[in-house]
Amino acid sequence: MFESLSDKLEGAFKVLSGDGKLTEINVATSIKEIRRALVSADVNYSIAKDFTDRVKERALGESNVLKAVKPGELMVKIVHDELVDLMGRQAAGVDLKGKPSVFLIAGLQGSGKTTFSGKLALFLKSKNNKKPLLVACDVYRPAAVDQLTVLGDSINVPVYSEVGNTNPVEIAQNAIKHAKENGNDIVIVDTAGRLAVDEEMMTEIANIKNGINPNETLFVVDSMTGQDAVNTAKAFNEVINYDGVVLTKLDGDTRGGAALTVKYTVGKPIKFVSTGEKLDTLDVFHPDRMATRILGMGDIVTLVEKAQEQFDEEEAKRLQKKIRKNKFDFNDFLSQLNHIKKMGNIKDLVGMIPGLGKAAKDVDINNDSFKKIEAIITSMTVKERENPDLLNGSRKRRIAYGSGNSILEVNQFLRQFEQMRKMMHMMSKGKFNQANMKNMMRK
Repeated sequence: MFESLSDKLEGAFKVLSGDGKLTEINVATSIKEIRRALVSADVNYSIAKDFTDRVKERALGESNVLKAVKPGELMVKIVHDELVDLMGRQAAGVDLKGKPSVFLIAGLQGSGKTTFSGKLALFLKSKNNKKPLLVACDVYRPAAVDQLTVLGDSINVPVYSEVGNTNPVEIAQNAIKHAKENGNDIVIVDTAGRLAVDEEMMTEIANIKNGINPNETLFVVDSMTGQDAVNTAKAFNEVINYDGVVLTKLDGDTRGGAALTVKYTVGKPIKFVSTGEKLDTLDVFHPDRMATRILGMGDIVTLVEKAQEQFDEEEAKRLQKKIRKNKFDFNDFLSQLNHIKKMGNIKDLVGMIPGLGKAAKDVDINNDSFKKIEAIITSMTVKERENPDLLNGSRKRRIAYGSGNSILEVNQFLRQFEQMRKMMHMMSKGKFNQANMKNMMRK
């Protein structure tokens, strides 16, 4: 996500390396590169120019005040602050008042509306302890109702639909009545999309909104469409005046233009960002955290939040004692591996650690590679899992045969396990630093 933009911005800051202070000349050179980076990320040129003009003004003004700060570091701080302002400054919440709270989901066909509806249902169910009801109001697309039903079944959320009724306003209104009668405190209305903005589509979505008066109207944007997504968001807002934007497919080949400029252009906040097809990959959008990630500074707050959702405090205390005694075993490893897999893509998680973003980018980290590790561990006996030191040559051969791996692959995993166990033991003693971690990653 935003790797190309991050690399180009880093190059713009390198222009200032070695300079003692910010001057008209070196600021102008750096600003030119920043503007190029933004335009290549599909940011509208006028927005990119306005952004860099503000950066330039602040850079020349603050360089005379903050003389102790290195020019490159000062420019990074200024760009970070301006990016946060550009994307909305603060995270925007959602309105959960009312019984039920009604969410209307709009967007073009293929933007990910239906998948987002399922993700939002799971998000509100798991994090806000709500009882959502999904509503199928796409009466045009073949199998749209079936898709929403499959999503609902996978997260144990009911789906309301009406066979034979082609009036989405009536379906939505009847669904709200159904929710009141059955104790559902959230209603998420998935609407039809089109391949392009047209008058019929706009009229229909406006009629649905007027018919149900939702707490939140959210417009779903495919972030891979770049500036076109911003233009579409603007057109929809003029008709239905929605409350916020949802950016989907941020894990794809996105240049970042939509995320950077939709708030500036439309005046409505980005409320959620979605990555991947899994239904647990929905996050609240935090402009400050996104800015730090764009600038290659990691996102440790989001990483900690994801970890807190998966790890039990009592289990963590138990593991800490074992790590201090260097007694961490394969059962512990397998348990933690399962927790980590639930947090999301491993490469993205490593990229959230400050200072390791570029190192992670150059390392091939495949989530499927864990299947081999799991096979090796599950081929061990109970005693072998509890005591890694028992593994001699004959035991390794048996494990290799049982897991469908070679002796070489088993030995390679065991070496990596020992390195990791050593690393965690060193960390528990306060003897581990970032340089050691980078070295471990290369190995």
